[in-house]
Amino acid sequence: MLVINNATVKGRQVNILIEGDRVVSVGKRTRSAKGDVVIDASGLTALPGFIDMHVHLREPGFEYKEDIASGTAAAVRGGFTAVACMPNTRPVVDTPYLVKYILMRAKEADNCRVYPIAAITKGEEGQQLSEMKKLKDAGAVAFSDDGVPVSDSRMMRNALLYAASFSLPVIEHCEDKSLAEGGVVNEGKNSNLLGLPGISRASEDAEIARNIVLAEVYGVPVHLAHVSTRGGMQLIREAKARGVKVTCETCPHYMALTDDEILGFNTMAKVNPPLREEEDRQAVIAAIADGTADCIVTDHAPHSKEDKDNGMYDSPNGISGIETSYAVSYTTLVEGGYISQERLSELMTYNPAEILGVECGRIEKGGLADITLVDNSAEFTVDPSEFASKGKNTPFAGKKYKGVIEYTIVGGKVKYARKEEI
Repeated sequence: MLVINNATVKGRQVNILIEGDRVVSVGKRTRSAKGDVVIDASGLTALPGFIDMHVHLREPGFEYKEDIASGTAAAVRGGFTAVACMPNTRPVVDTPYLVKYILMRAKEADNCRVYPIAAITKGEEGQQLSEMKKLKDAGAVAFSDDGVPVSDSRMMRNALLYAASFSLPVIEHCEDKSLAEGGVVNEGKNSNLLGLPGISRASEDAEIARNIVLAEVYGVPVHLAHVSTRGGMQLIREAKARGVKVTCETCPHYMALTDDEILGFNTMAKVNPPLREEEDRQAVIAAIADGTADCIVTDHAPHSKEDKDNGMYDSPNGISGIETSYAVSYTTLVEGGYISQERLSELMTYNPAEILGVECGRIEKGGLADITLVDNSAEFTVDPSEFASKGKNTPFAGKKYKGVIEYTIVGGKVKYARKEEI
C-alpha cells in the first residue's frame, strides 16, 4: 500500500491511497495505515504519468547509443510511466520475435511500461507490407517506418487500410525525400549564412498533404509524426475541420527553439525535421493551444558523443529529450500562458493513450496508479552529464526551466525518487 499525502490535484490538496496498481481513494480524509509507504507531497503537483508515443530505445543493434534499460531509466527520470519505441533498430522490428524481445527486455529492466511500434514495411524498405496482424498479436501497438517515409502512395494507402481493419494506428514521418535530399538544416536565412544545404518546409508539408488526402478519401485514420511547420499545422487544422481522421504530434524543441540554435555549426541542434524559424515555432504553439496538435512527444533520439562530433554533414539527427520534455513543455506553454496544466496532461498522457489504445494513469478511484509528482515552482539548469540516458546530445544544455520531476510511480510502485530511496 502506498499513500501520497498533501499532493495538489487540479488545484486541491488531497491524499491519494494506492493498493496494488490502482488508486483506491483520493481526498482529504485518506490516512496511511501502519506499515504503509508514505510520500509527503507537500508543494508537489500530482499528474497522471506521462506517455511518450515516440522514442528510440536503440535496442537491438545500437546499444552503444541506448538500450532498453538505460532508455527506460531515463524515461522515469523524466516523469514518463510509459513509452512507445520506434522500430528503426538493427534488425528492424518487423517480426513477432523482435516485438516479443522488446517486451521481454522491458520486463527485465522493470522501469516503465514499453509499447513496441513495428515497421509498416519489411525492413523499412517501402517494398512490402509487414505482417501487421502477427505483429499486433505479438504486442505491437502501432506501425511506423519512422525516419523513412513511405513514399509510394499506393503502399501507404494499403498500410492505412490494413492497419485500420484491426484498429491500430499508422504513424508517418512526413518528408518528401526528393525535396529534402542533401539538406542538413532548415532552408532559410541561417542555412544561407552558414553555407549549409537546407531542407524546405515544402518537403514536410507536401507529405502531410498526401497523407491527409489518403485518410480523407479512404476514411481511415493517420497519425503524423513530429510536425514542425506553420503550413503543416494549417493543413491539419483544416483537415480536422472537415472531419478527416488525422491526428498529429509535435516535440518540445519545435515549440521552444528555432534554427538560431544551429549557429556556430551546433550539431546538438541537428534534428529531422529540422528546427525551423520563429513563425513556425509560434505556429506550433498556436496549434497546441487550439487543439490542432494532439500530442507532445520527445522523439527521444540518443547518440554517442563521437557520432554527434562528426560535423553538420555527417552527424546523425536527433536530440536526447526524454529527461527535459516536461520541464521545457511546462515552462514554454504553461508558464508562458498559452495553455493550462490540464491541457498539458491531455497532450502528454490522455491523447497519446487514446491514439495507441492503451490505458493511462488517472488520479481517481479505480484509476491506474501511474502517477508523476512534480515541483512546478522549482527551477533547474539542464546538465546532460546527469542524464540517465546514454545519449547526452541536447541543445537544452545550460538552459533554465521550471518543473522538476520528484517521483515517478508505475503501477503503484515508485520507480524514480529524486531525493530518496523508497
